[in-house]
Amino acid sequence: MKPLPALLLCATLWATGCATTPPGPPLPDAQADPVAHGLAMIERAPRRDRVLWQYRTALHALRRGQYDTAARLLDEALVRINNIFGPDRDAKKARSLFHAESKKSFIGEPYERVMANFYRGMLYWRAGEVDNARACFRNAQFMDSDAEEKTYAGDYILMDYLDGYATVKLGGDGADAFQRAQSRAPAPLPAYNPRANLLIFLEYGPGPQKYATGEYQEQLRFRTFESPVVMAVIKMGTQELARVGPYDDLNFQATTRGGRVMDHVLKNKAVFKSATDTAGNVAVIGGAAMTMNDNTQEAGLVVLGVGLVAKLIAAAANPAADVRCWDNLPQYLGFAALELPPGRHPLTIEFWNRDQAPVATFTKQWNVTVAPDRDTVIFVSDQSVNLMDL
Repeated sequence: MKPLPALLLCATLWATGCATTPPGPPLPDAQADPVAHGLAMIERAPRRDRVLWQYRTALHALRRGQYDTAARLLDEALVRINNIFGPDRDAKKARSLFHAESKKSFIGEPYERVMANFYRGMLYWRAGEVDNARACFRNAQFMDSDAEEKTYAGDYILMDYLDGYATVKLGGDGADAFQRAQSRAPAPLPAYNPRANLLIFLEYGPGPQKYATGEYQEQLRFRTFESPVVMAVIKMGTQELARVGPYDDLNFQATTRGGRVMDHVLKNKAVFKSATDTAGNVAVIGGAAMTMNDNTQEAGLVVLGVGLVAKLIAAAANPAADVRCWDNLPQYLGFAALELPPGRHPLTIEFWNRDQAPVATFTKQWNVTVAPDRDTVIFVSDQSVNLMDL
């Protein structure tokens, strides 16, 4: 083949091999419509990131009153989580020396999996499926049970409290679950009222964010922020119905679990990378020196080659921690159970700062219709859209 046609053929093959898929339609604006944006990302993101986007989008949907969308996304995510707890090829790859942890299918740290179960349990209760709600709260507590620091294993207050409350609503005795919750609570918890018919799930404050440290970014760490609000106050007109402080703090949960199994894997990867790189340096320097002597030149080239191979292997080792994060979670979780006459009630939910003053930008005013024959469940976040009617 003549040089010019050969070059043209190579160029054609290169261009064909590098062709990319045409971009899809523009993504919806994440600020204007985070739910539409998230749904688009679920379809476009790599399969390993699908659960992450389902988590984020479900919570955006909850805060906008799109409960059916939130339930569907959480169901899909929880099915995926349960499947991944079995053999997962991506997780196996992530444990190997040459694949980043972020290449595995995302299911989240335990506190993230806890929250997926918590939100789904709340939605089950809202739909009148109290038994399924209780199962989710129990599963949420189970997700927290494998902490390296056993002092902090399964230590969510609200999950046990809701487990007991659901049991009472189902006609059982929730005393054991209540006692477990009370044993970890800093103050007396409200007694269960079987006649309470308005259940308010609350969240507020910014949740934990992930970042990596260490020479090779192999150490997972959590960045936390001080919440501008520390309490929710529920009012009907001028009447104060309840003050709700935090039952649980996700910043605390994220930062008190001790090491993960993957932390040990990443540490070993970092040790391997460092040791192999050092050995490569020694071999390269030694081999180069040996090549300067005619008597050891051939052996020096071999040693030099071994050193270069070691350097390449060290460069390929990837101990970086996975910092993908369910980044719109709250810091605090709260709950209130009220007994109100059936019918429509105007409620105001204020979020108070540390000076016991409401932060006006977070105040929600809603008309809530309490059903006559079942529990009415509402979800209120300091980030909720003001829906007016529930």
